[in-house]
Amino acid sequence: MEEGKKRVDFLEGKDGSRGGGGEAVNGSDSPASLDGIEAILNYEFRDKRLLEEAFTDASYSPENCSSFERLEYVGDSVLNFLITREQYFSNPNLSPGSLTRLRAANVDTEKLARVAITHGFHRYLRHNKADLHQKIEEFGRSIEEYPLHSNGMIKAPKVLADIVESTIGAVFADSNFIDTVWKIFKELMEPLITLKTMKKHPMTELTEMCQKRSLKLEFRDRWEETKEIEVLIEKQVVGKGSYRKKLIAQNRAAKNALENLDTFFPQFNQPCQPM
Repeated sequence: MEEGKKRVDFLEGKDGSRGGGGEAVNGSDSPASLDGIEAILNYEFRDKRLLEEAFTDASYSPENCSSFERLEYVGDSVLNFLITREQYFSNPNLSPGSLTRLRAANVDTEKLARVAITHGFHRYLRHNKADLHQKIEEFGRSIEEYPLHSNGMIKAPKVLADIVESTIGAVFADSNFIDTVWKIFKELMEPLITLKTMKKHPMTELTEMCQKRSLKLEFRDRWEETKEIEVLIEKQVVGKGSYRKKLIAQNRAAKNALENLDTFFPQFNQPCQPM
């Protein structure tokens, strides 16, 4: 495995299937099953019900326990503020636009889902979704190919990002102190995406390159026939992409086109002329 890539191990569920569950998924509602989360966070909850709520999906619906949706709402706001504060003071010369892009990169679904997988949050999620184990396992394998972020090449299960936000909300509600939240989650969210490590989305990069060079860019939808999206530049097919989600297939097609540009258009190696 390449340096910097992290292998993801998945526990076996009660039925022997491999997925992001272990004993805490699809069955166990014992509070002891969540002790591991306190160890991961290095934080002991005064109100254990908040922790239980933070890892309960609406599909699980146990008696006397709400789902994580309200805590997720709180955690989303808290995290946005914390990342905004961190980026503002760490990058005193950045424009508001650049700060906004940095914040978005560090709080998007894939970034937070990676946090959940890396630190094992998925093992404690309580749900009754039949296909979720498989989706989590597939995502865990996929991120090994993209150490920091895929920029639209893979689909992250949203519920993984949700439980990171709900846990942030739970810590905030329990401690009532926002700096306690950051002390815990700054380390868990490493590596934060910086201006140096942030890459352009392939759709954005391809569109900008074609516009600067006055080249006609088109996307051909072959989804119904082949589950593919094709990229045409000046009526030449220069890239193709496929995936079970059309939007991801389009992103992959754009990425493939970027990789092939030098072959089809050697002039892309030359500096573009001012418009």
